[in-house]
Amino acid sequence: MLINCVAYENGSRLTELPIDDISDYLQRPGCFVWVALRDASPEELDKMQEEFGLHELAVEDARHGHQRPKIEEYDDSVFAVMHLVEPEDDEYNLGELNVFIGSNYVLSVRNRSQQNFLGVRARCEREPHLLSHGPAFVFYALMDAVVDRYFPVVDQLESELETIEEKIFVEGAARNNIERLYALKRKVMQLKHVVAPLMEVAGKLSGGRGPACCANSRDYFRDVYDHLVRLDASIDTIRETIGTAIQVNLSMVAIGDSEVSKRLAAWAGIFAVATAFAGIWGMNFQYMPELDWKYGYPAALLAIAGTCVILYRRFKRAGWL
Repeated sequence: MLINCVAYENGSRLTELPIDDISDYLQRPGCFVWVALRDASPEELDKMQEEFGLHELAVEDARHGHQRPKIEEYDDSVFAVMHLVEPEDDEYNLGELNVFIGSNYVLSVRNRSQQNFLGVRARCEREPHLLSHGPAFVFYALMDAVVDRYFPVVDQLESELETIEEKIFVEGAARNNIERLYALKRKVMQLKHVVAPLMEVAGKLSGGRGPACCANSRDYFRDVYDHLVRLDASIDTIRETIGTAIQVNLSMVAIGDSEVSKRLAAWAGIFAVATAFAGIWGMNFQYMPELDWKYGYPAALLAIAGTCVILYRRFKRAGWL
């Protein structure tokens, strides 16, 4: 679906034009065309390929989708893929933004995402001195908008982790904590797979060997690269904290199991003494001194009870009970 098709000249908005007129404006010096599509159909992509002369492999990637973040150069054009992260229950919905950049055009194709980039177009039009840099600055603005939307996702992950950490030492919450930590770890890994490849893309664009059509905006791409480095460091910190939290949680489970084992061992020791006394006096020998004693039975019960009380107090003092 077509969102916008606008021609710009010397950093200023020239006109909104129909798709069939794109080739006419591409021939004008100092003019470039910015087209935005959403969930483009194969027919729309074929039309864009015809108008802009897009490489067939790049169009095929945009048509099939599900690409990792990347940048590819085709002669004098560039094809880039970025992921759009949208929270959805316990997972992330990963949309895609495919961007085709040439010396006089920018084509952005958004797939499987509810996010829009109307604010990016408005921002660029408010800064004609920057927009005069051409398609490279538009590409930077799109990438910057994508990266900026990762920061709230990281903040949400940190808040969720803090909530789980507060419940680690709550009795009986171990199983639920571990399940939530592993679910959080899965989301962190999804975000890692989005940020890390895009950091390589930004590093290439800001370096000396970047595409020629983006050479006049390397300083801006360096700013995006710095943001991605910060994001990557935050993600790594969250991953390490999750690993530590899982270990602490498992240690708490082990400590709880140890406490239970000690209690069982203490009670087993107490009953073992009582069983030993009962076993001794229960032997059927003819000559046993306590058999004919008038107070033998009460004395035996008192001895068993006294011994059990002594053991109970010692176990209690040792913290086993």
